Amino acid sequence: MVLGAGDPGRCEKIAKFLDDAKFVAQNREFTTYTGYLCGEKVSVTSTGIGGPSAAIAVEELVKIGADTFIRVGTSGGMQPEVNTGDVGVLTGCIRDEGTTRAYLPLEYPAVADPDLVWHLRQAARHLEITHHAGVSHSKDSFFGETEKERMPMSIELERKWEHYCAGGAICSEMEAATLFVLSGIYRKRAAAVVTMMAKDAYLPKDSEEAKLFSGDRAIRVAVEAMKRIIEADKKQAVASTRPEQQDPYPTKKVRTK
Repeated sequence: MVLGAGDPGRCEKIAKFLDDAKFVAQNREFTTYTGYLCGEKVSVTSTGIGGPSAAIAVEELVKIGADTFIRVGTSGGMQPEVNTGDVGVLTGCIRDEGTTRAYLPLEYPAVADPDLVWHLRQAARHLEITHHAGVSHSKDSFFGETEKERMPMSIELERKWEHYCAGGAICSEMEAATLFVLSGIYRKRAAAVVTMMAKDAYLPKDSEEAKLFSGDRAIRVAVEAMKRIIEADKKQAVASTRPEQQDPYPTKKVRTK
């Protein structure tokens, strides 16, 4: 099980929520800590910025046995009801990036695991943290979002952005689509929870907003959800070892001549 962060500097912060967490390795944008939650081994790995490095991280983690991923990140809000510091639970992604096109055509959706989404929402409710569930816009160009007006394709970028907002996308980030598509290919579970900035606000206005945006709200939701997932998996494992109960309504055998 893996908690993923784009920023290597966030890994140590997440690892503090684990039991007996230890630094494992660091290479380029990839930093890993491993510890325990509810007695199960959980790793924290940074994926770097954008789809290409996220794909490398997922590929390598799948090779060594990772089967459950929760991305813990930051994003820009796209709906007027989003306030800085609110948490977004991503149900799927707009694939406005290039990495996943090397894996599957655009008709294939980037969708989060529904069970993980449910646990993330339950965790946010339990912690009384305001959250929004919905689709994110996964992109390659950060400044193509934050400074559209200076881009050669400014009119097209602005039009697409308006379409995505009208369609109900809650936030814009850079890695979730890659995580969801690769997890679908390799039959793994994946979800994402992000801290959001208010719509059209690309930097915190004051120290209070900075604290909300860079704080641990998304981390706490992710860790609480991972605990719930582990407990649910344990119950499922126990249930699968029980002998099948006798069917109270057995199918009658038809006698044939």
